[in-house]
Amino acid sequence: MRRFTRGYTFKVLLLVLLVLLLLIPLSMIRGLVNERGRTAASAESDIMEAWGKELIQAGPIITIPGVKTEEIITRTEKDGERVEIVKTPFTLVISPKTLNIDAVFKTEIRRRGIFSVPLFSGTLTLGGSFDPAAAIAALLPQEAISTDQAELVIALSSQKGIRKINASSWGDGELFFQPGNQGHNLFGYGPRSSGGGVNAALPPLMADGETNFNISIEIQGGQLIRVLPVAQDTHVRIASDWPSPSFQGAFLPAESKIADTGFSASWDISYLSRDIPLFLKNYNDNYYGYDNSLFGLDFFRSIDTYSLNTRAVKYAVLFLIVPFLTLFLLEIFTKKRIHPVPYLLSGIGNAVFYLLLLSLSEQIPFYAAYLIAALAVTVLLTLYSRSLLPSWDKSWYMGLVVTISYILLYAVLNAESYALLIGSIGTFFVIALVMFLTRRLEWYAQED
Repeated sequence: MRRFTRGYTFKVLLLVLLVLLLLIPLSMIRGLVNERGRTAASAESDIMEAWGKELIQAGPIITIPGVKTEEIITRTEKDGERVEIVKTPFTLVISPKTLNIDAVFKTEIRRRGIFSVPLFSGTLTLGGSFDPAAAIAALLPQEAISTDQAELVIALSSQKGIRKINASSWGDGELFFQPGNQGHNLFGYGPRSSGGGVNAALPPLMADGETNFNISIEIQGGQLIRVLPVAQDTHVRIASDWPSPSFQGAFLPAESKIADTGFSASWDISYLSRDIPLFLKNYNDNYYGYDNSLFGLDFFRSIDTYSLNTRAVKYAVLFLIVPFLTLFLLEIFTKKRIHPVPYLLSGIGNAVFYLLLLSLSEQIPFYAAYLIAALAVTVLLTLYSRSLLPSWDKSWYMGLVVTISYILLYAVLNAESYALLIGSIGTFFVIALVMFLTRRLEWYAQED
C-alpha cells in the first residue's frame, strides 16, 4: 500500500479527486456571477422605469366605431314567428396608405452605483397618408360606422417616455392628442404591451379622399427600439450616435451605415411581406397579435461584463486541469515529490482568478480587469512553483503555461462565433503535448 500511494497512479487519482472537490467553489463563483448579473438587471430596470422603457411603436391607425345590425327570426308553436333585432358593436381599424418614420436619437449612459444602462432621447417623426375608401367600401349593408367619431391612435410601449408633441397636422388642420391608445393592443401583453400611446379625435372622414398627416414626438427610452410596419408601404429611418447597433426582429435594414460616431439604417417594407391587414373589423377590442412583425435594433454593448464573466467561468474546469498537469509533469521530470496540498492551493489560486475578474470588471474596463487578474494569478503560481521545485530551470514553465492559457481564454471570450473552434483546438494541443512529454514515461516504475 505504501508503494502504491507513492506511485503515479495514486497521484493521478488524487488529482482527479481534487478537481472534483474544487468544482464546489467554482459552482459558488458561478452562482455569484449570476447573482451580480441579476442585481445589474434590476438596477437597469429601475433606471428604465424612471426614464422611459423600451421604445416599441405601432401606428398611427384610424379607428372608427361601428354597429352591425342583424335580424334574427325565430319560430315557435306558441308565439309564431318572432323577429329580434341584434346590434353588435365593432371597430373599423384602418392602416395608413403610406407611412414614413424618421427617428433621430442621442444616447447617454445613466448609472446607479456601479451599474449602467444605455438610454436615448430624440425626435420620432411620423408622416404619410390615409385613404379610407377601400375600408369603407368593404362594409356590409348591415354594418354602419360613425365617421364623425373617428380617432387617430398611436400605440407606444411606455407612456412615461413621451416628452411632448412638437407638431401634429391632419390635412390642413391640427390635432389635439390625449394620452392612451384606447385599448388597441397592437403588439402584445406584459412588459411590451401597448398600453401606452396617444389618441386624437379626427374631423369627419370622407369616403373618397386621401389625407396627409405629419406628427413629431419628443420621446425617450432605453436599450431597444421596435417598430410595427402597419402601412401599405412603410419606410423607416433610424439614426443615432450609438456606435454598435444590433439589428433585430422580422426585417433587417435595406441600408445601414455604422461608424465609431454612430449609425443610420433604413427599412422599406411592403404590406405583401407581413400578415397585417390594411383594414379590419375588430369585434372584441382585444390583442391583435402582430408581435412577429416587429423589427428594429438593440443598443448593443460590445462588452457585456456579466456575460463575459459567465462565459469565463464555463472554462474554469480546464483552468484547473492544465496547472495540475503542469505541476504533475514538473514533479515527474524534476523527481521532486510535491504534496497534494500545493496542488490544492494552486487550484484555489486559479479559482480566485474568477473572483478577481468579476470584482475588478465591475469597476474598470473588462480588458484591464482581465489583464490585472491574469497577471496576478500567473505571478502567484510561478513564484509558488519556484518554492516547490529545486531551481528556475523548470519552474518558469508554470508561468509560461498559465500565460498561454489566459491568452487562449481571452481569445475565446472575444471571439464568440469561433469560441468552440478555438477551445477545441487548444484542448487538442494540450492533450497532444501531454502525450508527447509522457510517451516514454514508465508509469509502473514507482509502484514496482
